[in-house]
Amino acid sequence: MKEEVIIIGGGPCGLSAAIALKRRGIDAAIIEKKNIVHSIYEYPVHQTFFSSADKLEIGGHPFPVVDRKPRRQEALVYYRKVAEAEKLRIYNYEEVQKIQETGSGYLVQTETLQGKTREWEASHVIIATGYYDNPNPMNVPGENLPHVKHYFEEAHPHFNQQVVIIGGRNSAVDAALALEQVNAQVTVLYRGSEYSKSIKPWILPDFQAMVRRGAARMEFEADVVRIEPDRVIYKQEERERSVAADFVFAMTGYHPSRAFFRQLGIAVDEQSGRPSFDEETMETNRENIYIAGVIAAGDEANEIFIENGRFHGEQIAEDIARKKATLF
Repeated sequence: MKEEVIIIGGGPCGLSAAIALKRRGIDAAIIEKKNIVHSIYEYPVHQTFFSSADKLEIGGHPFPVVDRKPRRQEALVYYRKVAEAEKLRIYNYEEVQKIQETGSGYLVQTETLQGKTREWEASHVIIATGYYDNPNPMNVPGENLPHVKHYFEEAHPHFNQQVVIIGGRNSAVDAALALEQVNAQVTVLYRGSEYSKSIKPWILPDFQAMVRRGAARMEFEADVVRIEPDRVIYKQEERERSVAADFVFAMTGYHPSRAFFRQLGIAVDEQSGRPSFDEETMETNRENIYIAGVIAAGDEANEIFIENGRFHGEQIAEDIARKKATLF
């Protein structure tokens, strides 16, 4: 199949890029290995966004919500409706296996959910794959045990259970607050010496109060040594300690996949993990390969969110349209 533009990733930033291109007469194909906005689907069931609804809007479509800050379910509905309204061409459950340069553009090889292999030709490729699919490993024994998870969905399965949370940022604090509602015995192990500056100010006081009343145990400067089937061993002040655990949530952050960068020879800064790209156009050091969304931030995922990554599509679409105009 021949396409002018292929967008890899159907998150908000990928959808936004497709809309921006469509407004310029370019009907891009979106290839998504799960379903659209899958990262949002992976959020905790009752998650409330930190951003207000207007900062999550794409393509000029209003985001109606009950409260000022939308919930996960409202966001899923919103982005589905935008995709439908814009009649975006989305190929769900199709995973890109390889991208390679040809004489006239790029060859994109994919595999469908049914195992069928397809080949696409594209003049331009936009990589908007996000980072939420790739948890940061702890590199400790036991982290792959079945009771260890990198995603917190909802509290109910952990009613009256002993739960250890590894990490000390927003996702860890959110999980702890939710677990209190089901009477879980919560211990948070954090490598830092004090509360993270990145914790949103409207949730930190609730968590601190939870710790003060003994509903959660907060252990600072705690380095996990290993995870066993019924406990977590950690080091604190040069001493090994242990805490009982029926479940463990390793909320240690996430990182982007750089597989496509390696395939295409896109330069990546060793210190920051940031790919090489033009900040005006979002084009990488490989001609006609663009990036959109958090993948542009490298290892500093807190630099780019939906609220600023959604504008990358306009920059990309403007550059592609400009190039197209020079051909005529």
